[in-house]
Amino acid sequence: MLTLTLAALGAAVLLSLPWWLPARIVALRVRVFNGVNGDEGISVPGDLVGVERFRELYGHPAATGRSKGAALSDLFWYWLAPGPEMHQEHLEPGPRYDAVAHVTRALLALPKAEAEDLARRCAAANLRDVRGAVRLRDLMMPVWAQFSYELVFAEPCPPEARDLIVANADDVVTSLKCCGLRHLDRRERLTRYLLTRLADVRHPLPAGLSPREQAYYLQGAFFNTAVVQLSEAMAHLLLVLAQHPGAQERARAGDVRHLDLVMAETLRLYPLFGVAHRITNGDIALDEHTVIPAGSVLCFDYPAFHRAGFADPGRFDPERFAGAGIKELNHIPYGMPANRPCPAWRLAPIAMRAATREILSAYTLRSSATHTRSLPNRGPCLLTPLGLRPPGRAALALMRLRDRWEDVWRSLVQLVLGTYMVWDARRQRPCERHFAGDLHQTRS
Repeated sequence: MLTLTLAALGAAVLLSLPWWLPARIVALRVRVFNGVNGDEGISVPGDLVGVERFRELYGHPAATGRSKGAALSDLFWYWLAPGPEMHQEHLEPGPRYDAVAHVTRALLALPKAEAEDLARRCAAANLRDVRGAVRLRDLMMPVWAQFSYELVFAEPCPPEARDLIVANADDVVTSLKCCGLRHLDRRERLTRYLLTRLADVRHPLPAGLSPREQAYYLQGAFFNTAVVQLSEAMAHLLLVLAQHPGAQERARAGDVRHLDLVMAETLRLYPLFGVAHRITNGDIALDEHTVIPAGSVLCFDYPAFHRAGFADPGRFDPERFAGAGIKELNHIPYGMPANRPCPAWRLAPIAMRAATREILSAYTLRSSATHTRSLPNRGPCLLTPLGLRPPGRAALALMRLRDRWEDVWRSLVQLVLGTYMVWDARRQRPCERHFAGDLHQTRS
């Protein structure tokens, strides 16, 4: 009798794993990360700075340092290799950053009609004959790889170039999610290809950079960040539509205004940035008694900011953005205009809207998978060509069960690989060594 009772208890614990173990492992992973990286950062909003001063501090002229002097930077540089020192988001303020940012703006300055047409063509070309179970992030990567290539080179994207870009972007985001280790050989193959194409870029590249630095700039800005962020954003948007059939039908029927509201609410619920860190290059006086000293690391928490001030913030409600006072809402999906906003803040929503409408013109989307900001499951979804019957409850129940069990294994992988990569980044210290080298060269 006791044996049967213990067996039944063991079976119950085993069957319940997907409902409690992943969350516990994520909490443990956060503790490990904090233990390895230390507590150098000042969280905003937090005990020192409330949500009401989030924008003020983020836009402060003394909060513009990007990587130098923060231990946290070593981890980001580790994940973004090769060439993180040329990544636009990680360049320190100064003439080099200004030159790079100028070129980025020029390459992104595509007229609206051309951007819409390019996004539609790329979506149509890469989604032919797709049906059944897909991972939305994987589905979208070839779309945005082709989009970014044609944006940079103004010519049709050959399959071999698209595959190089996808392999690079997928490896970066997989390691960022701690679902796999880095494979620098995959990334270096794209670097070598770009070195052969520098003369073909449709706008002169930043002067004063070596050919390899120019290749790193293109790789980091357009074939890493652009592809990853657009793929993640589209995966979130399509997953939201797959889980809210009413919103999907309104978008399919041509209600562009409602689609825009859905996009805004999606980026509020699932911001692409978790924490953006900035290093202060001067003292910041909060009041007559409190000063944030120069050299402090400010960690701006996007999810916390996007939840503050909203009733029932975890609920999907696009109508939050339908009324007056939209600009006053705690919603900065593309960052702060005064402190390095996303350079694609204008182009990205235009392209996403066009790609979404192209997809909805051909497919019905359904999903029951877990939807979180980090999206480690890559967005499981069922695509059904229009005119055919979409999957029923049994298929969706099976998807949810499979996703829950995958999450058990995935969370363990993230714990082990994430802990290793945080340790390895602190061991290699790529950012610290880079600036120490610059300092040594200046002194000598």
